[in-house]
Amino acid sequence: MNIQASEQGYHYGVMRRAIDLIDAGGDNLSLEELAKRMDMSPAHFQRLFSAWVGVSPKRYQQYLRLGHAKTLLRDRFSTLETAHAVGLSGSGRLHDLFVRWEAMSPGEYARKGAGLDILWGWFDSPFGLALVMGTQKGICGLGFAAETGAEPTLADMRSRWPQARFVEDPMALRPLVDAAFAQKGETALHLIGAPLQIKVWEALMSIPDGHVTSYSEIAKSIGAPKAVRAVGTAVGRNPVSWLIPCHRALKKSGELGGYHWGQPVKRAMLAYEAARADTPERESEKA
Repeated sequence: MNIQASEQGYHYGVMRRAIDLIDAGGDNLSLEELAKRMDMSPAHFQRLFSAWVGVSPKRYQQYLRLGHAKTLLRDRFSTLETAHAVGLSGSGRLHDLFVRWEAMSPGEYARKGAGLDILWGWFDSPFGLALVMGTQKGICGLGFAAETGAEPTLADMRSRWPQARFVEDPMALRPLVDAAFAQKGETALHLIGAPLQIKVWEALMSIPDGHVTSYSEIAKSIGAPKAVRAVGTAVGRNPVSWLIPCHRALKKSGELGGYHWGQPVKRAMLAYEAARADTPERESEKA
């Protein structure tokens, strides 16, 4: 584990504590008080969050509040009407990272991974400890253990392809992982799912960075407007979290909705992306 990755994990741990404090303190919790409760000076707190995402703690606190989801729906809602125009036939832009993907055929999926070698390993990430799985074609699984725990996360991902042969080999996955979390270069995804799931995951990949959409909008975009519940299930079964951005799917009411790896992780991802999307604003932001 390199120093940069270790720092990312530390930053997520601090952010996770901040979520709890913000929820408990409400809108009246000042920057100074928040930093004090984190056992940090305001200046150190400022440096920490600037290193993690480049935004002041004051601004980041706004992103972490529960009500921020409603702001995202109002200001950064994506209708997905141009989903296929962005290249869903085989490629798409995501997190300033070019993602190349290939889907497993329905017949291959039905075999539950039989004859498939899946490599796996643990890595630090901006959102805590991450489990990454991959085949010779690319990353097929990405989960986060900060809220669920390492053993349950591994058991969950292995259960999705029960007939596959799993081999722990983090070194082989390292180049793909570095590209994914550094958001530079190209990484490949190998989507393993049922046909409806693949359609939903395609739609998720069309949501612009820093934007959100609703479950019902995803259902409309795949030509099944009445299948909102099935879409929600497919979103929850997304095996490649973050790279296939299921965290960008919200309820029409403005509620965050569930998240397979824990709602605090979802909130952290939305806050992280919103902060990055506000780069021009944050350059002149004062603590």
